[in-house]
Amino acid sequence: MMMGDDVENGNLGPYLDRPRTFPNMRSKPYTPLIFRILRGINVRVLVILLFLGFGYVFYIGISEAIRDGAEGFFKTQYGTISKMAVLLALVILSIYLFRNTTPQQESSGLGRATSACITVAAFLLGALCSGVAGYVGMWVSVRANVRVSSAARRSAREALQVIAVRAGGFSALVVVGMAVIGIAILYATFYVWLGVDSPGSMKVTDLPLLLVGYGFGASFVALFAQLGGGIYTKAADVGADLVGKVEQGIPEDDPRNPAVIADLVGDNVGDCAARGADLFESIAAEIISAMILGGTMAQHCKIEDPSGFILFPLVVHSFDLVVSSIGILSIRGTRDSNVKVPLEDPMTILQKGYSVTIILAVLTFFGSTRWLLYTEQAPSAWLNFSLCGLVGIITAYVFVWITKYYTDYKHEPVRTLALSSSTGHGTNIIAGVSLGLESTAIPVLVISVSIISAFWLGHTSGLVDETGSPTGGLFGTAVATMGMLSTAAYILTMDMFGPIADNAGGIVEMSQQPESVREITDVLDAVGNTTKATTKGFAIGSAALASFLLFSAYMDEVSSFAREPFKQVDIAIPEVFIGGLLGSMLIFLFSAWACAAVGRTAQEVVKEVRRQFIERPGIMDYKEKPDYGRCVAIVASSSLREMIKPGALAIVSPIVVGFLFRVLGHYTGHPLLGAKVVAALLMFATVSGILMALFLNTAGGAWDNAKKFIETGALGGKGSESHKAAITGDTVGDPFKDTVGPSLHVLIKMLATITLVMAPVFL
Repeated sequence: MMMGDDVENGNLGPYLDRPRTFPNMRSKPYTPLIFRILRGINVRVLVILLFLGFGYVFYIGISEAIRDGAEGFFKTQYGTISKMAVLLALVILSIYLFRNTTPQQESSGLGRATSACITVAAFLLGALCSGVAGYVGMWVSVRANVRVSSAARRSAREALQVIAVRAGGFSALVVVGMAVIGIAILYATFYVWLGVDSPGSMKVTDLPLLLVGYGFGASFVALFAQLGGGIYTKAADVGADLVGKVEQGIPEDDPRNPAVIADLVGDNVGDCAARGADLFESIAAEIISAMILGGTMAQHCKIEDPSGFILFPLVVHSFDLVVSSIGILSIRGTRDSNVKVPLEDPMTILQKGYSVTIILAVLTFFGSTRWLLYTEQAPSAWLNFSLCGLVGIITAYVFVWITKYYTDYKHEPVRTLALSSSTGHGTNIIAGVSLGLESTAIPVLVISVSIISAFWLGHTSGLVDETGSPTGGLFGTAVATMGMLSTAAYILTMDMFGPIADNAGGIVEMSQQPESVREITDVLDAVGNTTKATTKGFAIGSAALASFLLFSAYMDEVSSFAREPFKQVDIAIPEVFIGGLLGSMLIFLFSAWACAAVGRTAQEVVKEVRRQFIERPGIMDYKEKPDYGRCVAIVASSSLREMIKPGALAIVSPIVVGFLFRVLGHYTGHPLLGAKVVAALLMFATVSGILMALFLNTAGGAWDNAKKFIETGALGGKGSESHKAAITGDTVGDPFKDTVGPSLHVLIKMLATITLVMAPVFL
């Protein structure tokens, strides 16, 4: 059976047709000789071996169902995304064939056709690499879940090692490595093909501008991957929880729930695949923007060999692969079968590995700056830029700590939220919303201090342009962003922890393993919720810094096309102020449509699950098997349909706004009006998106872990009224933290890259 047919026809049943219990023996049957021999040896050993054998077979059956469901959806989803990418590539080609050329392109002889082909090729390559990054994350997770389930029967530490090292670490290193290799290959190809720095050719400082299509392609795929996967996973999760846990009173991941397989599939396509594409495009956008700013600064400062400033981001992330690998390998496991419960908090173990990674990242960062950013014009500039990187590394660590504080049930905010569940569903919602709103304050202060500190460290580096004005401020901010992402591989490893642990817990529950095994996977799952929230906080922090860099790169590119300075945006101009309002509105409308998409899809799942419980009453007694495939098919088709509307809004809005105000500016005598309005839209959308994403991610993660805290036995434990209220909060928070919030990370960076690529439309 083909994977695509599984999703389309909803036929996943054969994978789950496994015996769950042993047939009853007759009272006095004829016993075959082989059974008498085995019984004579040790009946107890025989029963244990048979039980483990059936458990292993059922393990594999569940894992195969999850794997085929995830791969089938991935194939269909990315087929749809590929068609949209090709269509958009044709639009980009048409725009670049008729656009104005920059002075740099004219001096180098780079014609419109060549420029158009380069941009389209970079866009398609970025889209392809982003898709591969997502596939790697999904491919690893659907194979690691059953291995973690098996490891949990022996040792909590071994299960942790399988998740953190063998699964998440592998996919994280591949994602970061692909971002570095993809940009390096593209840069080297253009360098050789265009004969850079030869007489009459393009300067090396202008070459990074040709890479913006790569970042746009990565953002384009990541947005739809996050939207489609997020809608899938949260619609299935909400539907399974509302009917299974609230109405029927059955545990999470119970095999009697018809939506349980769809929920487990969603963890892989929504968290693993989408997050891989998300961090890939974050790294790609940051590298490209830093290369552009480094080349621009080197050109203004008349640095003799600017290659170090341009290639510095690639070197930093190459070292990221090394230091993150060491941090990952510092987590060691054990196969001691006598250890049935965690002897040490898994989060503490992960944080120790993160501390190792950070220490090594600081050392390699200082070495890289001395190696590549030293220049005779400002001998101490490299030290200032090293401190900029240190600012970014500290910012990353602080963001991880802040998110952990607000989402881990070991700390007061989540426990207070759990306590509010004891007085009802409404008070739980109110407390969760207030917690999410409060959680935006400290991160914004941290981002503000980081940007100002890095800017002034760069500004005082001693690098000046031909007029004697300091020019290192923006590049200092770029270096801080690189510092924040210098441990990205380890952060992605922690992120992959969550969905794999969730899947492992589901497999353990469905195969009815002993309670001690489920306790281990429950602890890992709760820690996984915190690591996922931590990664999202890290992602939005890095997105804020990267968007600031991309905004500066956009202004530089507009100046090149317009052949006049474009240094500031005056929001006192009515049209520009309107552009800012439209940018803020875009964030709220996008969030509303994404939430509504989850709600509509979840309603279909709820109706289907209720129908099966009514029409198949034997499900509750294990006499009838649920139709898991039907829920998988419903969620897959609906999520693919629902992701188009918010995704199209994000792509079309800046282009339409810029073009309309360009036309208005043409008739009013303001040739830069379109570009200025788009700059305001980008600025306001970035600020609104950062705050909205912080609120949604933190509130959703806190609601989820408040429920987990009650499930540990607090406030009445599972099945209590407090637990039911906490489930309601978790249901509300699901689309917040796993659909809309992560999509906003991608959105604010995609708006920046699309304005870079489409700048000719606005002039």
